[in-house]
Amino acid sequence: MNKTIGVTRFPGTNCDFDVFEAIQSLDLTPKWLWYGDHFSFSDVTAVIIPGGFSYGDYLRCGALAAKTPVMNSVREFAQRGLPVLGICNGFQILCESQLLPGTLLPNRDSRFIDQWVELKLVNGCRRFGPESKGVSVRLPVAHGDGRFYMDADGQKRIEDRGQVWWSYQEDINGSIGQIAGVMNENKNVAGLMPHPERAMTSWMGGTDGKSFFTSLF
Repeated sequence: MNKTIGVTRFPGTNCDFDVFEAIQSLDLTPKWLWYGDHFSFSDVTAVIIPGGFSYGDYLRCGALAAKTPVMNSVREFAQRGLPVLGICNGFQILCESQLLPGTLLPNRDSRFIDQWVELKLVNGCRRFGPESKGVSVRLPVAHGDGRFYMDADGQKRIEDRGQVWWSYQEDINGSIGQIAGVMNENKNVAGLMPHPERAMTSWMGGTDGKSFFTSLF
């Protein structure tokens, strides 16, 4: 079985090597997907869009990256029901690409947040992470624009359709419903603000991030 995971790269991305090495540490095969290129769907089994500051967060976080050729391929990849995960800035890019609902706004106190947080699984994702509702994990966050927002009707819609993926155990940034991650309706595209690739070994501070990669296969 092909166990190659595509990792996108944009100008300004700074968590790409973290994701690349996290994949390698589990004896899986990462493959770079350059922002200016298209890619063949047969080359990769899944796609991960790492965090960082693509295009320096100019205009809006993720807005410029969403317009690149590689994201055209990601859209087609997702439309085929194949798994796509966006982490932090990758989550922002997926929202700007309209592959995920909602948007990510500056944190409530307009401060960058860098800390470990407890998350609760609201609805399981078919291909990423644990699937048992109510399970908790501990992961680090590092973001200035992580406040998930949509209007009340939109929030009710994603709640009713089981698209809320993870929630923060406590309100860290003002996200509606303390939402930390969401999925598309088919649950093959998911976005998460915390960084599982930074929770792979005990020396990092925890190992809860492993399941987000091992559950792919």
